[in-house]
Amino acid sequence: MRLPQELIRAKRDGAELPADEIAAFVAGLTDGRVTEGQAAAFAMAVFFRGLSLPERVALTRAMTQSGTVLAWDLPGPVLDKHSSGGVGDAVSLALAPMVAACGGYVPMISGRGLGHTGGTLDKLASIPGYDAAPDLDRFRRVVGDVGCAIIGQTADLAPADRRLYAIRDVTGTVESLDLITASILSKKLAAGLHGLVMDVKTGSGAFMARRAEAHGLATSIVGVAEGAGLRTVALITDMDSPLASAAGNALEVAYTLDYLTGRVREPAFHAVTLALAAEMLVVGGLSADVALASARLEAALDSGHATEIFARMVSALGGPSDLIEHAGRHLPAAPIVRVVRAQAAGFVGSVATRDLGLAVIGLGGGRTRPQDAIDPSVGLTGLKRTGARIERDEPFATIHARDAASADRAEAALRDAYRTDAAAPIMAPAILDRIAG
Repeated sequence: MRLPQELIRAKRDGAELPADEIAAFVAGLTDGRVTEGQAAAFAMAVFFRGLSLPERVALTRAMTQSGTVLAWDLPGPVLDKHSSGGVGDAVSLALAPMVAACGGYVPMISGRGLGHTGGTLDKLASIPGYDAAPDLDRFRRVVGDVGCAIIGQTADLAPADRRLYAIRDVTGTVESLDLITASILSKKLAAGLHGLVMDVKTGSGAFMARRAEAHGLATSIVGVAEGAGLRTVALITDMDSPLASAAGNALEVAYTLDYLTGRVREPAFHAVTLALAAEMLVVGGLSADVALASARLEAALDSGHATEIFARMVSALGGPSDLIEHAGRHLPAAPIVRVVRAQAAGFVGSVATRDLGLAVIGLGGGRTRPQDAIDPSVGLTGLKRTGARIERDEPFATIHARDAASADRAEAALRDAYRTDAAAPIMAPAILDRIAG
């Protein structure tokens, strides 16, 4: 078996790696024999040289088997959804209780923020007392009792991916199609799913900015997942604008509560959430088609059943029992709130959405190093989407900051990110494509 540095050298030079050597390298990631520098070098070699389908499958299987693989005994299908990452993408928080309200069981293992995107785990960590890393017994119990539980990667599930994920975040290798595929599917296969729906973002705020790249990632995930026996559907969705009007950890939790309770139902966010959740119900055999599934999901929202399940999940995992009723009492708030107003009338012609995500990081809402702490209170709200009509002096964003200097930087970034045109742009639909096995 080659030394780690020799395996890295082989991939750097374009060689195809045998499955047993990939498995040995992943075992070294798990037990610490592979150093952080070697892991970073491997990620960079893969980024530039890529992996063949057999290599991709081998990496996914090795990372899946690096820890516990769950098995479930529940009266309904075990389903999940994953997003490739975007800005203002709080879909998971709303979708999990919606699907649970319709008879699915959703053991969602989420990640921290990666690159310019917000992480579901970081959002949930802004809820006081919420245990995002419960032991597996508690995780199983909450999924069985409530219908869903959204947690972070535990030490038991795909630990090799957990280590590589943090290294990718700070080494410029986030966008690797091969590493994204293996990272996503190793966690999902370890969770013991019966079905998976993938949200692959494309546009200025996505890792896969070009549609062809997004299609490649979706095809890769569906192909590897189906090959591993996991029924999977992928939707390619638009990320040329922030999906929600809020970006930032506690701010996106508050947005989700508004969405679930019906105080806010922004069209793009609702369309993407409903489409993904409907595919989950069909994949799980809970609805015959997406139209029937959508109707069931709308009813779960309108009846308050989905909101009730979200509240029960939060409480069961240690969060406040009255979060729905008193979110402002529990969620942290930034000391500085600054409205940013348009300097000219017109239409939002384009948004450099990735730069909005970087602005949240600059405010303290994300990481530049794995060990960095996050300020959960900071971020952006009131974000206008491409195509919105805007008048001079009308707000197009609000900054939530911990100090004036970071608010100044965020305002400059926002003004650079938004372009105003005299004519309305041609708008892309929220759902761009569907790929199934």
